[in-house]
Amino acid sequence: MKLTDKILAYSSPHPFYTFEFFPPRTDQGFENLLPRIVRMSNLNPLAVSVTWGAGGNTKDTSLNLAELTQSEYRQDTILHLTCTNMEKGKVDEALRVAKECGIQNILALRGDPPRGKEEWIAIDPRFQHALDLVTYIRSHPDFSSYFCIGVAAYPEGHPDHLVDEETELSLLKEKVDAGADFIITQLFYDEDQFISWFRKVREKGITLPIIPGLMPIQTYQSFVRLTKLTGSKVPAQVMSDVDAIKHNDQLVKNYGVELAVKMIRRITTETDVSGVHFCTLNLEKSVQRVLESLRWIGYSPQIVPNKLIEEPTTENLPSGTITPVSAANVATLGLYNMPPTETEVGSGELNKADSWDDFPNGRWGDSKSPAYGVQGPWGNNDAINQVTISQWGNPQSLDDLTALFLKYLHSDIDTTPFSSDPILDESKLILPHLRKLTERGWWTVGSQPAVDGIDSSDPVVGWGPRNGYVFQKSFVEFFCTEEDVNMIEKKVAEKGDGWVHYYAANSKGDCRTNVPDDGRNAVTWGVFSGQELIQTTIIERQSFLAWKEEAFSIWLDWASFYRPDSLERKLLESVHNERFLVNIIHHDFKVEEALWTFIFDA
Repeated sequence: MKLTDKILAYSSPHPFYTFEFFPPRTDQGFENLLPRIVRMSNLNPLAVSVTWGAGGNTKDTSLNLAELTQSEYRQDTILHLTCTNMEKGKVDEALRVAKECGIQNILALRGDPPRGKEEWIAIDPRFQHALDLVTYIRSHPDFSSYFCIGVAAYPEGHPDHLVDEETELSLLKEKVDAGADFIITQLFYDEDQFISWFRKVREKGITLPIIPGLMPIQTYQSFVRLTKLTGSKVPAQVMSDVDAIKHNDQLVKNYGVELAVKMIRRITTETDVSGVHFCTLNLEKSVQRVLESLRWIGYSPQIVPNKLIEEPTTENLPSGTITPVSAANVATLGLYNMPPTETEVGSGELNKADSWDDFPNGRWGDSKSPAYGVQGPWGNNDAINQVTISQWGNPQSLDDLTALFLKYLHSDIDTTPFSSDPILDESKLILPHLRKLTERGWWTVGSQPAVDGIDSSDPVVGWGPRNGYVFQKSFVEFFCTEEDVNMIEKKVAEKGDGWVHYYAANSKGDCRTNVPDDGRNAVTWGVFSGQELIQTTIIERQSFLAWKEEAFSIWLDWASFYRPDSLERKLLESVHNERFLVNIIHHDFKVEEALWTFIFDA
């Protein structure tokens, strides 16, 4: 059914809501997203949307997921469709598949630039803007009357458009005049700006349904990175509030729920907005808590044993109008009382399907999680641009690359192609070892120190709620030559004594490891009051190979910024073609220097 028809027919004492999902990066994540969608469908969204990956790189999985949500789960689905890397034949194919699946709603977008490109360039001049997609669909005899078309709007301005607000409103009006039926906005956290923008849109004569895009804050790092990526402007008070509690993941999640509730109440009171769009990041708990706090869904006084949430205290909480959600209130509202599905995975295991993403702070997370792969390991999808290229200079030799990675470790530069953030305080605990490896020509791109039961509130390595202890196995990841890999394999076999596991892979698909096929190395976990053991970072074959593909693509992305015949490009392409990505884990977390003693032992 068309979304606009559903909006017109909607009759409820509260506004409607829609959920947004993205295709996970792994097959297991995809399979496990499906029961999550079933659970979230029980919350009765008006529709769900499925994103289209940057550059169309998730075309097949996006269409597959959209078909399942529409046909199998009977959820009216909004399929995102972008212009990036799309030509007429591909656009027609996507629209025909959508129509065959019974999908009647399309969100027409320009899309992000393909990775490695600073500017967006159309491969088909007929599809350069979302306006072109809207115009094309409305002019096509097979699609014109069938599809309900949505377009995006940017209350704070498009991150790639340096135009004034009036021009931005005029561009939106063009899309509306071309045949758009509804509007979904980019996510935002400044409701004052949204309300002001909303009124200007209405003054412009645009009367279509406007659905604000909201994303409850999940973790401090994802909040900072995603707002940076989308160009969202965060009010100073919100940033101050989140900064004050950034070392307590539970309080951050609680704050995110209450902030979303506060924003929704004000927006739906002061405008004629009749619904909201949740960017779920394939996570379920925070969205459910928001809806229950608003009393938009059914709730029960039943309390489920062994599913208690830490009772937030006012200690170290920022001042302001937002009060943390209490465990008692959450239980009363019925959190965790969603009926289980027969297809739910992991029941009875430590990593249950409904608790995978409580504290997704790990670099890998769990590749079985539906939320795995929401962004690059350190949010690096936006790491390479002309600004960062200027920091990195013009590497023309292996020594130049070694010098660049050392500059990052010395904090002389704030980024590398593999990290868009300055070096973490946690990494500084093992900085001498990382420098020594890098000086050897093993360019480190990931690591963590061994941690044996440190208080979960520790400002450097702590995570999760208070009243807990966190643990870490030490690992390090780097690029090196095949000769180095051969040496590492021999050393692990002769001196590892069962304590050391490794993965090594190149861009050609050669993968070497001493980890069993079904092996899963939990390298970060925590023990908290009233909760089961929580594992937040797991390294296993599928997650390593998924990251390996992205890691090697970064070398090519970087190379694409230099001329085809340049020394810089030849160097970076040779690294892509010849080097291995290696990950080494030492399982003795009780000995801080165990990994480094093993590696540097003559």
